[in-house]
Amino acid sequence: MPTLTNRQIVLRRRPHGLVAAEDTELVTTPAPEPAAGEALVRTTYVGVDAAVRTWLDDQPGYLPPVGLGEVIRAAGIGEVIETRCPAYTVGDIVTTLTGFQEYTTVRDDLFTTPVPGPGDRVDQLAVMSVYGPTGATAYFGMTGIGRPQPGETVVVSAAAGATGSVAGQIAKIAGARVVGIAGGPDKCRAVVQDFGFDACIDYRNDDLPAALRRHCPQGVNVYFDNVGGRILDAVLGRLAHKARVVLCGVISSYLTGEHPGPANYVNLLAKTASMQGFNALDEWGRFDEAFAALRGWDEQGLLTHRETIFDGIGSCVDALNGLFTGANIGKTLVRLAGS
Repeated sequence: MPTLTNRQIVLRRRPHGLVAAEDTELVTTPAPEPAAGEALVRTTYVGVDAAVRTWLDDQPGYLPPVGLGEVIRAAGIGEVIETRCPAYTVGDIVTTLTGFQEYTTVRDDLFTTPVPGPGDRVDQLAVMSVYGPTGATAYFGMTGIGRPQPGETVVVSAAAGATGSVAGQIAKIAGARVVGIAGGPDKCRAVVQDFGFDACIDYRNDDLPAALRRHCPQGVNVYFDNVGGRILDAVLGRLAHKARVVLCGVISSYLTGEHPGPANYVNLLAKTASMQGFNALDEWGRFDEAFAALRGWDEQGLLTHRETIFDGIGSCVDALNGLFTGANIGKTLVRLAGS
């Protein structure tokens, strides 16, 4: 195989707020050569999630922070083009922690999952939006903690985003009435018209407590929280008896690192409600269950996905910042192969 070059985005300094141009550097290196037990993957799409921003801070988490000089970590999808690992053959499509780079090596481990089907027939956009970690996160959080029942009212924040849009559709499939919270009329329109929610509150322009009273007259039975901050506080003030609050993310404070506690947490006691965080990686042994359910719903026409796609390795940072400036609807992806 001819020598390949690998363009990568590496971290040069810890960002404060949005990622600045000086915080990262685009470098070109030889593509890695797979060692015994490894395969070489050419990245097709890099998935850009809010968690990527948290890994750039020097703070402990469920994964260690990205080190200075290291490739910025991100989940992606790509094609095996060379293999010295019996778990993979050339042409396989796999999801893995590709990072912000064009080529990476993988092993047969929990971070890499082959996608069933011939490579040229795999719908990679659907995999990234529904059948990958995004869909699994929505599935485990909504079905395992939220447990929506027919006739209940479910509220989902960041409802136009990758995880929120799928979580809300899962609640609709369960027979619940689903209200989204999103920023701006375009996103709210997508939440209702594309993703099938019953209503959507524009937190930028609506009176949030008043809108919650109007759309959730009997209270909120399940709240799937991707945002934290004042939106979490407002929904906690509208909980129904024995409500379940699912803590999935806190995008409102990822840039600042400050996580103000909700003043309305006492309502959990008053309403005999529960609030629980989770990490989809803890459910690794159930990923096949999640993907089977999601695929079944998709084949029945019950799931819709949208993507916001950036092109080229040089757009990775813009794509990441776009999550915090409201640039995305659905899953944010950077297309690399052929770019």
